[in-house]
Amino acid sequence: MPDLLTLEGRKQRAKFRAWHRGTREADFMIGGFFDRYHADWGEAELAWFEALLEEDDVDVMAWAMKTQPAPPRFEGDLMRAMQELDYVDIPR
Repeated sequence: MPDLLTLEGRKQRAKFRAWHRGTREADFMIGGFFDRYHADWGEAELAWFEALLEEDDVDVMAWAMKTQPAPPRFEGDLMRAMQELDYVDIPR
């Protein structure tokens, strides 16, 4: 059955998945990245993020913190933005 979600519907699904990773650290990093940048995303950017959500959190976090190189399929402007880490807002 084809995926009938609109771009906005896919963003809502991605937001849920970004904020429900399993650890607080991953939630803040991946969810925070989504919250900061998703408003300007089109099909290509959202597809990139949806693919990123399929990866293990430990890998995504390592790529974002530059402790491991990101695979070529994730390199580019979005990964560079993720590596800034200026979107992580940890509540006190």
